[in-house]
Amino acid sequence: MRGDHRSFSKSMIERELRKDQKEGVPFEHYEAEFRKTVPEEAASRCGVSYADGVFELTFLYERYRVTWPDFSITSDDPEAIGLTNLPCQTQILRFLTRGKKAAASAEWKSFRELPWGEVYITQFTGRCITRAAYSFGTRTDAFRKACEKMNAVPGTHGDCSYIFDLIGNYQIQLIIYEGDDEFPPSSQILFSRNFSEGFEPEDRVVACDILITTLKKMMAGL
Repeated sequence: MRGDHRSFSKSMIERELRKDQKEGVPFEHYEAEFRKTVPEEAASRCGVSYADGVFELTFLYERYRVTWPDFSITSDDPEAIGLTNLPCQTQILRFLTRGKKAAASAEWKSFRELPWGEVYITQFTGRCITRAAYSFGTRTDAFRKACEKMNAVPGTHGDCSYIFDLIGNYQIQLIIYEGDDEFPPSSQILFSRNFSEGFEPEDRVVACDILITTLKKMMAGL
């Protein structure tokens, strides 16, 4: 997840893209990588706590405890998405093995504007932009309620928008435009500029996919 884009060539990205299908890079690979991690180094690098074989971190407003070296994940919330969602667990593993903490950023970037965004833009558009538009653009009232339930911060763009804390100082802004009789719903997703420091491009896709899945799950219960 740590973005050394100078050595992350286009051919490497395309190879990862072929390997990283909808459910993400295989969980087992990163679970094995996690076992080899020096936990104290990972905690310092990522800005999370570690003691007595347990990492503690907050991902999309849910507090998780992750054991090392054998991965298991628990939360005080039995409905927390990371307890059952494999892409979410893989994303947490990738952050602990490859990510890093970053300073807060007040500047926003589109997916295309971040490093290697052009290579992944088709995947991102289908999995995230289009999915968000049709999931939320016709149910904006339920979308607002779900965002507020998550404690997301209202934004000022589109017909409605919210800013979400992913992990640490990394933030995602989801902007929704309602559909009508003439135009279909649409969306835009922005990232805090610091995403270029700690997240590889495929991680940005998966992070937004997890966010949309979480919101849809919450909306189903409203």
